[in-house]
Amino acid sequence: MDIEAAKITIVENLKKKSKAKSKFYLKDFYKFFPDEKPRTIKNIVNTMVTDGTLEYWSSGSTTLIGLKGMGKQAHTEDEG
Repeated sequence: MDIEAAKITIVENLKKKSKAKSKFYLKDFYKFFPDEKPRTIKNIVNTMVTDGTLEYWSSGSTTLIGLKGMGKQAHTEDEG
């Protein structure tokens, strides 16, 4: 799997879906690459969080992932 191409695919898919919601479960990312192992996708997502493309958001019991700076939460967290 080409990791750079996978990163582009993830960003494009999240931007398409961002009109409906801005945060996603890790399992939602698996749907973008049905032929890949979940561990491979998890590693790519973790790399994207590390490089600042994506960010984790936690409600305390659930962890979601979204594009950095997208969604309602992004604006309120920056001001606090």
